[in-house]
This record gives sequence, structure tokens and C-alpha cells, in this order.
Amino acid sequence: MSRALQPDEELVELDAEAVRTWCARAFDALGREREEIDAINVYPVADGDTGTNLYLTAEAAHQAVEAVFAASGPDTAETVRAMAHGALLGARGNSGTILSQLLRGMATVLADGRDGEHLARAFAEAARAARQAVAHPVEGTILTVASAAAEACAAGGTLVEVARGAYEGAATALTATSGQLDVLERAGVVDAGGRGLVAVLGALLETVTGQTPDHPGTAPLPPAAPREKCAGEDGPAYEVIYLLEADDAAVALLRSRLDALGESLVVVGGDGLWNVHVHVDDAGAAVEAGVEAGRPHRIRITHFASDATPAPGRDTARGTGSDTGERYGTDDGYAYACGAADDEARGERAARAIVAVVPGEGLAGLCAEAGATTVRARPGEPPAEDELVEAVRRAHAREVVLLPNDTDLRETAAAAAERVRAEGVRVALIPTRAAVQGIAALAVHEPGRRFDEDVVAMTAAAGATRYAELAVAEHRSFTSAGVCQAGDVLGLIEGDVAVIGEDLTETARTVLDRMLSAGGELVTLVVADDAPPGLAADLERHVRSAHLAVDTVTYHAGAEAPPLLIGVE
Repeated sequence: MSRALQPDEELVELDAEAVRTWCARAFDALGREREEIDAINVYPVADGDTGTNLYLTAEAAHQAVEAVFAASGPDTAETVRAMAHGALLGARGNSGTILSQLLRGMATVLADGRDGEHLARAFAEAARAARQAVAHPVEGTILTVASAAAEACAAGGTLVEVARGAYEGAATALTATSGQLDVLERAGVVDAGGRGLVAVLGALLETVTGQTPDHPGTAPLPPAAPREKCAGEDGPAYEVIYLLEADDAAVALLRSRLDALGESLVVVGGDGLWNVHVHVDDAGAAVEAGVEAGRPHRIRITHFASDATPAPGRDTARGTGSDTGERYGTDDGYAYACGAADDEARGERAARAIVAVVPGEGLAGLCAEAGATTVRARPGEPPAEDELVEAVRRAHAREVVLLPNDTDLRETAAAAAERVRAEGVRVALIPTRAAVQGIAALAVHEPGRRFDEDVVAMTAAAGATRYAELAVAEHRSFTSAGVCQAGDVLGLIEGDVAVIGEDLTETARTVLDRMLSAGGELVTLVVADDAPPGLAADLERHVRSAHLAVDTVTYHAGAEAPPLLIGVE
């Protein structure tokens, strides 16, 4: 939707409809310029996707605004917040993440006022917020262009004067970026992210004046010089992006940890929801840092220099990866690819093996049939580090994927992996938190794939699986769902008690309904021998009747396993 101004008509205030029009025009503008922006993308990584990432970020903002208009007649405050929130959720790449923070900074001011003075203050807050979000700001980038836009309209004025001043200041600064960074000067281009921001500001100026801006800063620019190196050869191998639910204190610690792990660190957001972007060599460590800070989800990992293809049957995240890499997405997963490759055969070692920790002999048999070496976890007796080391040795492979399938085993598994790496084995630890996540990972394992790509595909499958467990309380205690008595049935979702009931089957139905309320396509039930007769059949009928288009698969855990494990993919 676009608002059409009459000849010589100019907006005095940026109302909700104007914000909606700006959002739509910015999306269209980035769509038109996407390929040209991609072509000049040489910094911070020459992966040719900045235009696409900005376009997808703008699309997410546009869709969020359209959604609030479809639901109601929003005011300006609600509209600008929707625009910023949509961009935060859909931010892609380094520049897209920064753009989302620029919009968030503007929204905090525009929610309180619509005129030119507020718009000028919004640009200033946007530039400040974006610089604060970047661990190591560099001049000659989108940050420079944003600061120039804010400075050019700092004196205030009418809405049109401020919008025009910001646009022209940004366009002028964009032209100068080619002389501020050596990599831009060598390629003969301006900063790709900065050019995208100029397109966004041009859309704003068109919205408030009704006229398409004409400035040399937006003229087509020469393509980037041929790249001598493949992206990732002289920098970190992976781009890691995820949404994170965490408090401010935890995010402050996360910034420090990620800054030490890699580069191009950008953390944007607030009010408990953040978008994290970083380039690292150890993708797993970057995601594990997020796990320790809060709850990461919508995880996307790009291997800059990979020549592999995505796992069959698993979609890559929307958009492009790097020129030679693939991008994988998950709703709530982790990737951990580590250790040095050793492609020379060592004796009669297998090429690759899976080691999985499982409760119950039934699951052990299932995983063994799938080719995994298993370690039994008995009630109250988690396997020790030495047991895991011995299992990896027993697998006798050059490459090993380790699935601990228990949150409490993560540190033990990490220590075991380090010991075996010292023996020359390449080990990847996927910190699966439940057996159903391990089953999902094992289902997509393909020995013929490159090791890193197999790990990422397994990680995506595990991370896209939400998990729950039913247990019987042994004594009276306080839980997150209230006080339970000895003998009560506890429904734990993602490790927290969510339901307290008296009947196992009824409690299981409630847990399933809660999990499926957030969506799902496949339910996995893992039933112990001592579960009530007919439990699996009853739950399968319940899913068929209450949740259309959701499939169910059942496995038998055998003895010494929790009564019921549930996975939802």
C-alpha cells in the first residue's frame, strides 16, 4: 500500500499510514537495487549477499507493519514498533542486523512524536544505537552513513527538511566511503550496506514529498573487482546468527565472550529479545555461548567457503548464503563443528561414526540399528567422562559425532571430546538435550556428506525438535508450575515443570497440546515398558483428532527409561 500525495503536497507529520508507505517503498527500493548492492559487497566479507540480506530484513519489517494494519487501525507508535520488531526478527547478515537496530532506535523516538523535530532526534538515536550494537565500529561503513544522516539534519526543521537533509547527508557520505576503507578503494566501490541505507532514506523522502529523489549517491556503481580469494579463506569460516531471549546482564557477558571468539560482532535488540550476529571459526562455541546466556532460536549458520549442498529434505534458510557456501536454519538448535581434519586413513578406522547416550535398551537397539555406538544412561547414573571416551574409541572412526542427549551431560561430553581430539580423532559435539533430539539428528545423518555439512544438518534437525518428558514425583516439592506431591505426574517441557497432574495419559495430552500450540509437523513418542498399556495408541488418536496434518511416530524405550519422552518437530 502506498499513499499518493497531490502535486506540491508535503507531509507535516509522519503518521501511521506514512510509516506504512515508507516501509513498503523501502522494501521495493531494496528489491530493485538488491543485485547491484550484492555486486559491490566486499566488506566485511566479500560474500555478495548484502543487498539480499537488506532486502529480506526490509521484507520482514514490511510484513510486520502489514500484519498490524490487517488486525486493526494502528497509530504511529504501534506502526513504528511493528516495523522495528519485524526487522529484528527477520534481520539477515551484518548490514541487515545493523539496519534493524537503526529502525529500533528511530522507533523509540517516533513513538512519542511525528514532526520534523522528532524525526531529527530519531535519526540521532538510530545512529547512536547502531554504533553501540557493533563491537568494533569501523568508518566507511553503514555506520558512517547513518551518522552523516543524523548530523545533516541535527538542526531540525519541518518533516520534509529533516528527511531531505538526512537523505542528502547520507548520500554524500556514501560517496566518500570508497576512500575510507582500503578494500573499497581497491575494488572501486562504495560500501554496500551504506548504499542500502541510502535507498531506505530515499524511500522516506519520497514518502513525505511524493517525489523520487535524484542524487548521484544512488547512481549505479561499478561492480566489485574480481575477488582473488574465496570468502572465508582469510577470515572466520562461519557466520552465525540467532535470536536470543535473555536479560541485559546475560547479554553483556555474551558480548564479551563472542568478541573473544570472532569478529563482525553485532548484538541488537532489547526488552528481553536480541538478534546476535558474529563471524567465527567455531560455530558451536558461538551458539553454546547463547545457550548459556538464555534461549537461542532461529539459528542460521553460513559456512563461507563450503562447496557442499544442503541436506536432502531439509530447507536452507530463506535467502542466499555466501558465493560458495550454504546457509542452514533452525528454530532452536546448535551446531558444533570442531577439530582438525585428518583425511589419511589410520589403520582400519571407519570414515565416520555416531556415538549417542540413550536411556533404555529399546532406544539403544534403535540407535544401534541406525549405525550408532551407544552409551546407556541409567536412572540416577549418568555416564562418566571415561565411558564416553571409551565409546568414541570403540567406534573406531576418523570422524565422530557425539550426541549426549542430556543437558547435564554437556560439560562431561565436551571434556571427553577434547581428550579424544588429542588422540587425532576429529570430533563434533552436538549438545542435544534430550533423546528425541538425538533421534532427529540421527534420522538425517548421511555418512557420504562432508563432515561439517553432516554436523550442521544433524544440528538443524535436533534444534528444530522441542522436547518434553513425563516423570513421577518422588516427594513433595516446589516447581515452576506450583507445589507437587509425591506420586504426582510431572510434565516437563524443555526441562521445566509445566504441568502437574494425577494421571499419566491425561497429563501427556495436556503437554502435547501445549507443545503443538506453537506449531509442529511430527510428534515423536518414546514409551517405556512400565508406561500404562495403550498410552501410545491413546496419544496417537489424540493428535489425529485435535491436530490435523501432524504425524506421529512411536518408539519403545524399554526398561530403565522415563515413562514417556515427547519430541515435536
